[in-house]
Amino acid sequence: MLTYVRWYWSDGDRWNYAELDADGWALRHVEVRASDGVFVAAASLAEVLIARDSGTVGAVGAYEQRYGVVPEAPFPLPVATAVEPGLENISPGEFERLWRNARRQLERQTGA
Repeated sequence: MLTYVRWYWSDGDRWNYAELDADGWALRHVEVRASDGVFVAAASLAEVLIARDSGTVGAVGAYEQRYGVVPEAPFPLPVATAVEPGLENISPGEFERLWRNARRQLERQTGA
């Protein structure tokens, strides 16, 4: 079962969105600058693992430069119990819309 969450990171003025697996690990992650709505990340754990396993030196770094990073620690679950202050549930549809828009924007910026 997947869970979709968002939170605001004030230090970076960013809204963060994540698709979490049953253990709280982020499978996909989106970041949006709050001040102007520009997407700054849309990273997928599966894609990072493919880059890592490609054997190409610097593949993960190139991926992260283009799409950003996926959180490297699990989130406390269940989110609904407010274990993590500021973490809110969102709908799968909202996440998918953000994901598609973020990927489209980042790919245009990098010429993909």
